[in-house]
Amino acid sequence: MRFHRLGLDFSYPDSWSVDTDDAREGHAAVTVYAPEGGFWSVSGHAPGGRPEELAEAVVLQMRGEYRDLDAEPASDEIDGTTLSGFDMNFYCLDLTNTAQVRTLSTPEAVWLLFCQAEDREWDRIAPVFAAMTTSFVRGLVPPASPAGSGRG
Repeated sequence: MRFHRLGLDFSYPDSWSVDTDDAREGHAAVTVYAPEGGFWSVSGHAPGGRPEELAEAVVLQMRGEYRDLDAEPASDEIDGTTLSGFDMNFYCLDLTNTAQVRTLSTPEAVWLLFCQAEDREWDRIAPVFAAMTTSFVRGLVPPASPAGSGRG
């Protein structure tokens, strides 16, 4: 499926559900839920902010909820664009969980991407999260004009 609303553009699996209830005027926010309970979300924040502070705030909030949270700096590169943030592991209801937060700054917004799943699901679902993130990043960059398009 393709999500193309609120100024966001990304692909997600057909069997997943989409929630835009957290979107506020001027700030896009979408969460996509897997049938098993894992989720991936993206939210836009005011441009010009420091992405690393946003990622650190997420870790701080997670530490407030999960005392045993382990967080390590991490980054991903997609088509030459670096997304920085943290990988996190924690216990919830006696189950181990993995979460990732990544940030990306563009002239339009500072983007926060967050995904989380219980570890029994993580190995299978992490590649889906990665594909969704890749489609989001690619959706931010307008396609290049073909060479020799005759304009100009």
